Amino acid sequence: MSTLNFHLEKLVRDNVARLKPYSSARDEFKDFHEDMVFLDANENPYNNGVNRYPDPQQVTLKQHLSSLKRVPVDQILLGNGSDEVLDLLFRAFCEPKTDNIITLPPTYGMYGVLADTNAIANREVLLSDDFQPQVHQILEQVDHQTKMLFLCSPNNPTANSFEGERIIQLLENFRGLVVVDEAYIDFSTEESWASKLQEYPNLVVTQTLSKAYGLAGIRLGICYASAEIIAILNKIKPPYNVNELTQKRALERVLDNTSVQNEITAILKERDALSKVLLEVYFVEKVYPSEANFILAKVDDANKRYEQLIKRGIVVRNRSTQALCENTLRFTVGTSEENQKLISALKELV
Repeated sequence: MSTLNFHLEKLVRDNVARLKPYSSARDEFKDFHEDMVFLDANENPYNNGVNRYPDPQQVTLKQHLSSLKRVPVDQILLGNGSDEVLDLLFRAFCEPKTDNIITLPPTYGMYGVLADTNAIANREVLLSDDFQPQVHQILEQVDHQTKMLFLCSPNNPTANSFEGERIIQLLENFRGLVVVDEAYIDFSTEESWASKLQEYPNLVVTQTLSKAYGLAGIRLGICYASAEIIAILNKIKPPYNVNELTQKRALERVLDNTSVQNEITAILKERDALSKVLLEVYFVEKVYPSEANFILAKVDDANKRYEQLIKRGIVVRNRSTQALCENTLRFTVGTSEENQKLISALKELV
């Protein structure tokens, strides 16, 4: 198999292929910023900044993201967080109680939740001991009902990036959609797979403004894919899924790229310093390499150490219930002051 055998029309659910999308008032009259009298959308006419419906296609924000990420506007979809983007993929391409997906534990838990929500079977193939996709085992799980494969790279909770050659093998040998979740790509030395969209028609890349851009509270997720895939997702997305306040705040942050890059640099510096300190803590058995804004560490007793840190005012994440992650704690990289409090707490335990 290769991407030469990829046929998008065979992946789309029949009802979605036949669907005539809802056309909102702002879809029919697009020049929203002209000096016009708007009596078409049954809005409250008294201006308070948010009395009008937002741009359903978020054109201005997409234009700036297009310039920043070097992806054409018609290959970008924005959602109410990455979770909405992922859910749209399920609803567009996976037939409930019939199709299946493949995920690679340990990984982001929402893939499985969305599969269950949409009545889609989730075939799990564990990562290798060094947290890499096991290509042969993955492809063995594929059948005619396998619609999507989810690759989180850099991965959560392991913090490592997947080897490029393995991802290429999967792109070239998987006939469904290969969804590369790049929530943490801005902290990585790896290039975004969005640069490969023209080479692989089955590639879908998701990103977010929640991490490096510091906008978790506004919920803005991004999908990069072929224009054909984006057109299908646009057919089923809610007409005003990204509100006006989110669009404005996101645009301000995207335009302030200098501040974003300065924060990323500071986080990476703190991440490296924290990794070195963790290596010196007597109950830490291993610190895994990180290409994200967090560090996974194996400890002697994760439950015990988690509770000890809680009592000292430090909240970390116990990942011990995840596959291959027994007795691990996940440390998000904080500010210099926050990390010093963590270090002090760790030294108290010593």
